Parts: sequence; C-alpha cells; structure tokens
Amino acid sequence: MTATTRLASLLAVAAAAAAGPVHAQELTVPIGHTGPLSGANAFAGKDNENGMRLAIEDLNARQLKAGGRTLKFVLRSEDDQCDAKTGVAVAQKFVDDNVKFVVGPYCSGVAIPASRVYSDGGTLMSTVGTNPKITAAGYTNVFRIIASDAQIGASMAGYAAKVLKVKNVGIIDDRSAFGQGLADEFGKEAKKLGLNVVGQEFTTEKSVDFNAILTRLKAKNPEAVFFGGYAPQGAPMLRQMKQLGLDAKLLGGDTLCSPEMGKIGGSAVNDTVFCAQGGAVLDKTPGGPSFKTRFKQKFNADPDVYAPYYYDQTLFLGEAIARVGAADPEKVAADLRRSSYKGVAGTYTYDDKGNLKNAPTTVFTFKGEKLTPLATY
Repeated sequence: MTATTRLASLLAVAAAAAAGPVHAQELTVPIGHTGPLSGANAFAGKDNENGMRLAIEDLNARQLKAGGRTLKFVLRSEDDQCDAKTGVAVAQKFVDDNVKFVVGPYCSGVAIPASRVYSDGGTLMSTVGTNPKITAAGYTNVFRIIASDAQIGASMAGYAAKVLKVKNVGIIDDRSAFGQGLADEFGKEAKKLGLNVVGQEFTTEKSVDFNAILTRLKAKNPEAVFFGGYAPQGAPMLRQMKQLGLDAKLLGGDTLCSPEMGKIGGSAVNDTVFCAQGGAVLDKTPGGPSFKTRFKQKFNADPDVYAPYYYDQTLFLGEAIARVGAADPEKVAADLRRSSYKGVAGTYTYDDKGNLKNAPTTVFTFKGEKLTPLATY
C-alpha cells in the first residue's frame, strides 16, 4: 500500500467515524398516508397528502428531539383506492414496514376494516372517516380528527328543518359505509324534527345514471333530497335532477362540501347544494388564512376539505412524539388523549374512544360555484 493509498484509507475511516455519531443522533420517524390517489376521489387523496407534506416540512424545520435525538419525519404514502380490500392490504404493508403512525384512511369503508389491522399491529391511526363504527370498536390507537356522521347528519337535518323550512325530504345513499351511515344519521334526526321522509333510494359508488331513482322520488314531490355519497357522483346527480324537472335542494355531508362540486356541477350548484362539514370556517380561524396562502404557494392549488386537518394532526403527532420522548404509538396515543392542540382548523382534544371533543360543524352552500359558509354549530 502506498503512502497516498494509506492516507486515503485513514481519511475514509475518520470520515466514517465522524459521520456515525451524527447519524446516531437522528431518529427517523415514518408517518404513513393512506387514501385514494387514483379513481374518482383522487383529488381528495392528493389534497390530504399535500396537507401532510406541508406539516412534515414544518416539523423537520423545528428539529424536535426525542430522547436526545433529533426527529426526522418522512412521509410514506399509499393508494388505498377507497377500496376496503386494498386498504387492508395497505394497512398490513405499513404494519409490516414498521410504520407506527398513519393518517387516513379517507373513506369510512376502508377505515373500519383497516382499524383492526392497525390495532393488531400496534400502529396509531388518525382518520377522517366519519362512520361512528370506526371508534365504536374501542381501539385505543384510533382517532377521528373531525366530527362524526351523527354530528354532521344532525346538523344538516337541523338546517333543513329550521332554516330551509322544508317539510318533505327524499334520501339517497351510495351503499358505502360512509354514505349509508351518513344518510341513516340524517334520516333519524330528520324524523325527530318532524320532517316527512317521502322516499329512500340507493345507488352504488360507481353509478353514473340516477334517472330511475330520481324519477321515483320526483313522483313524491320532495322539497329536498339528501345524498349520502361523494362529490364525483353528487354533481352529476344534481344535473340529472335539473333535467328531470325535480326542483329540490340537494343536501349532503362533508364530501359534497368540495370544490369538485362546483367544478363538475357548474352553475347548477349555486344556492341549490347545501352541505355540512366538520370543523369551523378556515378563513375565520386564527391560522386558517396563512395556511391557505402557504398551501397555494406550495402546491399551486387551494386546499380542499381535509388538507388542514391532515396538516394539524400530523403536527399534533410530531409534538406528541417529542413530549413522550419516543416514537412509541401506545405512549403517543395516551398523550393525545390527555393533551390539546390548537391547529389551523381548530382545537383538537379527544375523548376516551378517540372522538374529537366539541367538534363543530359548518353548513355551506355554493355561490358562483364557490363554497360559501352559512352557519357553524
């Protein structure tokens, strides 16, 4: 070995020795995102993912520490296609890959079966799935970061009865866990409030032709039709209502409170679509306007329904990991239940089942094809 080669070897060893302790002082924490990144609801999945990207960027800039090591957060994102079988496979993949924190799923029909996989695998799940069954199972690792169907459905029924002053309503659901659950909650509260449910129909998540069920409802003269389903179907349904001469308001939950309704439905949505969404109006929360500005600058798009909630919960998780001093989902779950976090979309505190406490809901309509808030409950 020449002197030059020996020197190079010694320098390499010295560099490795120097780099070792630095690397050891860093703790990498993957946070998973599961949602529809393909198909009709891909717009929502990508929006949610972008909310997390922004949060992880902010967490890493703060250089939080746990157990004396700097936390480095990385995003792992998977497409669950809003499909239960695919979502369970994604959940198992995250568990097998030792991803201990997941934000999602977006769809209740995925969240319900996936929650068992995450519970068995020791992964903490934070979902916007609104079906009450998700938290009713009693898993200590599951959190719902917005209002449930019971709250959203009740708010919409109350607004229909007390503000819109309708008497006769029809109900349609898409048979998904989300759509059916939300429609059931709306129907229960509507009947309590004295509304007359003149007809109840159902479709599927993939249907594009609603003429038959709308024709049956039209014969019963509803003043409003509640749809438990998603915007990519809600907008075409509204157009078909107009074509059939069914002059009724279209009511729905948070998934109709999406810019996609305006993009697909055009002017037909104006002052005709009314929807209830968990959370307060982002423009009126202390951090809401600045979040919207940063999001637009980063992704060249306005945030959709849930990006701010995915952003907030990711930050809440990061801070909890730092507080407990370890990326331990059991300790973090306990911390989330006893802590409070003030985010851009509101304040997050959870009950013993993982439901968001004092979850507000806001009723919106569309004006100029844009979401316009009407009232917060």
